[in-house]
Amino acid sequence: LKGGDPLVFARGGEEAKALAEAGVDFEIIPGITSAFAAPAYAGIPVTLRHSSTSVTVITGHEAPNAKSSVNWEAAAQLGGTLVILMGVARWDAIAERLLAAGMSPDTPAAAVCWGTRPTQRTTRATLATLSEHPLEAPSVIVVGEVAAQELEWFEKRPLFGKRVVVTRPAAQNASLCDMLARAGAEPIPVPLIEIVAAAEIRASGDSLEVVAERLGDYDWVILTSANGARALLSAINDARDFGKAKVAAIGPATAEVLKAANVRPDLVPSSYIAEALLEELLGAVAAAAKGETAMGDTPRTRALIARAAVARDVLPEGLRAAGWEVDVVESYRTKGLEVSDAARAEIASSDVITFASPSAVEQFVKTGSAAEIASGDTAAGITSISDKLAAYEEQARPECPTAPIVACIGPITAAAARKLGLEVTVEAAEHTARGLVEALEKHFAK
Repeated sequence: LKGGDPLVFARGGEEAKALAEAGVDFEIIPGITSAFAAPAYAGIPVTLRHSSTSVTVITGHEAPNAKSSVNWEAAAQLGGTLVILMGVARWDAIAERLLAAGMSPDTPAAAVCWGTRPTQRTTRATLATLSEHPLEAPSVIVVGEVAAQELEWFEKRPLFGKRVVVTRPAAQNASLCDMLARAGAEPIPVPLIEIVAAAEIRASGDSLEVVAERLGDYDWVILTSANGARALLSAINDARDFGKAKVAAIGPATAEVLKAANVRPDLVPSSYIAEALLEELLGAVAAAAKGETAMGDTPRTRALIARAAVARDVLPEGLRAAGWEVDVVESYRTKGLEVSDAARAEIASSDVITFASPSAVEQFVKTGSAAEIASGDTAAGITSISDKLAAYEEQARPECPTAPIVACIGPITAAAARKLGLEVTVEAAEHTARGLVEALEKHFAK
């Protein structure tokens, strides 16, 4: 297994030969060599019509004056594009030989460090001046007219280079991580909570399975999270179990879970919080009942709310105050997870910590030193973790000593964070993973 192509300066040929001599069958799967991938991610085409009609890939690993060294004088006469791998340590000597062989000192040159990764950095100069810039391995060095092309696309992504901690449960962080990566960020999954299914909790009153058997007796079934929707769906046979009951979902993520099971919500509020759901539920029922009852006598509405074991009571209390009969059933519970020393180091070196629920915020604050990091006391947060991280301050990102900012998916999560002493810098206008990414993009665009 190799990064890039196994047969381009990766000793894949030597390894294949050893296998063949040992009588071991093998398979070679070609990859995309960093000689082409890194320049492409830097916006440098290694060939260009009318400008560079050939490309030569050379190893810079060997000492320029060694007997087996590359003939740099011949390389200087080739024309086209030179792509040099593993050449940072010997670049001064390589450049000197290319110049001595007659290459113009003004020949464009570029070094792409950590190509294709969120930490990619491109240095553009000339053959004579590239060594004046700080070069770091691993870098791909491009020499030729194409190195002057500035077709950047990867490094222009709105969150390029940002390290973003995702604290959602492991089973649910893939979509947010994918969105962040597409925006150019480096997602760092650090799950702070996990979802415990209804079968594993001791709910007061009827269990989810018992309540699910009489869904059709309710006028409304209300789901306040995607987790609650999944739990309820797992407890029923199919969509017919809802009977005459209408279904309300607090937001698009919850609605998508329902739609995947062929249950289309009758109501999704315009704002994805309990207060908005309460207002629009009451409005929908009032509109439907208007003119259908005599003397203004409105029939009593019965609702089921399937939600987390620990949740705000805005919705059930508001509905009961309006005369509804409301049953609340625990469909799942969140369980806090410990944060490892390695994960705390990742948090400390990040640019952003994201939260999608109050429970994740609460667990984060319980980690102590992690909370100190987020509140700005980076030094105290790091040094109090363990002796393993004693040298972390001196080694990790010394150019960026500031604390990571806190970004929340919505006002409820943001309020929980502020209540627990965290400074919230970014709050999503649309309370979804997509909205959170867009809010981060707007923040860093400033």
